[in-house]
Amino acid sequence: MKVCKGASDRSGLVAVIFFLLGMGTLLPWNFFSTAINYFTDRLKNGTNSTQTDTYMFGNMSVLLAQLPLLLFTLLNSFLYQHIAEKIRIAGSMVFILLLFILTAILVKVKMDQDHFFSITMATIWFINMFGAVLQGSLFGLVGKLPPRFSSLFMSGQAVAGIFSGIAFLLSNIFETDSESSALGYFIIPSVATLLNLCCYLVLPHLRFAQLHLENVSTKTTLKEPSPNSSEIVKVKLNNFDDGFDDIGETEASKKLNEVKQDLNEEKSTVPQVFKKIWVMALCVTCVFAVTLSVFPAITINTKPSGLFDGKDNIFAPLCSFIVFGVMDWIGRILTSRLQWPSMKSHLFPFFVVLRVVFIPALMLCNIQPRFYLPVFFNHDMAYIIIMSLFAMTSGYFACLSMSYAPQMVRPKDAETAGALMTFFLALGLSLGATFSFGLKKII
Repeated sequence: MKVCKGASDRSGLVAVIFFLLGMGTLLPWNFFSTAINYFTDRLKNGTNSTQTDTYMFGNMSVLLAQLPLLLFTLLNSFLYQHIAEKIRIAGSMVFILLLFILTAILVKVKMDQDHFFSITMATIWFINMFGAVLQGSLFGLVGKLPPRFSSLFMSGQAVAGIFSGIAFLLSNIFETDSESSALGYFIIPSVATLLNLCCYLVLPHLRFAQLHLENVSTKTTLKEPSPNSSEIVKVKLNNFDDGFDDIGETEASKKLNEVKQDLNEEKSTVPQVFKKIWVMALCVTCVFAVTLSVFPAITINTKPSGLFDGKDNIFAPLCSFIVFGVMDWIGRILTSRLQWPSMKSHLFPFFVVLRVVFIPALMLCNIQPRFYLPVFFNHDMAYIIIMSLFAMTSGYFACLSMSYAPQMVRPKDAETAGALMTFFLALGLSLGATFSFGLKKII
């Protein structure tokens, strides 16, 4: 049986599209949250100067971002089979695009602060609601492809953080007023979301994507042997590779029968899939809980001491956001070359839990103000090194967890596994954001 032409992504176009789709899942919210100075400035005007955060915008925005993210990733895990994929993905992108266009328009519209606050809170809720459905659906989709596509998808998510950090840095360097910065923060995600929508609509027309992603009926698959059905079976057999090696006829026939038997069986239920991936699910929860417990809520208050003395406006975006984004991205792309520990190794959950040591390490850096803990790592370079290791391990173990889970189930259950993993990812984000409130009080 010869190598099947068209069965690999030779042009790299499918890889590029999934990279862009990964970036598009997080870039809108990253840019929205980067515009916090704009929101707080509009909500401070006309209020008592001693009450700089009357609306508690920071706390409320975190709460209204995490609640829909957690709720709708859970709902997506159970309901995705009842709502068409195109409606979930393309529909979510369209609504996110409209919400950002509305937010950009409001920059130039003067209104009562209470009304502005209410509209902004509703916008935050709906952006994260549609973002949760979009992310969960795309993780399910990429779970049907070879593991390297999961790494590319998550690498795109990391790059979204780098772009928002660069935008934050440039805004501080050029001392752009908050209103002008906000327009950029809202227009860029609008353009990116429109580009992502176009990429997603192109995807079904690419041969490699068709073979992996189309839903194949049992009847079609069991026909003997049309060119298309033959390729579909071969793709199923090689779900964890990009090409097809020559194999003997006996072995090929045996594997063909296995695939036919698999396609005859119904999809597993959500609890059945969870029983197979629960270790990876808890690992991804732990990774993001540790990461969000200190970044960015606590690390944003780190003050320069050494290399960046007197450059507070550069230190935070560069050494916190950009360093984190770049190292997180490096950790994610490493998984395309290195997968250690293996998915069955007990060392994997051990190293994931071991990342907890970064919480006290970062809290002992020069975070101000502080009341209880001493400063142990005072120099900027110490902070940068700790932040780099913290970010790289976050990206590496998060990406491996998300890549391993679909490999632990049958190909037809990969989408369910991806959707479930997205819920546990969101659970980790929510737990981390919750822990950050308590950790702030003990510094």
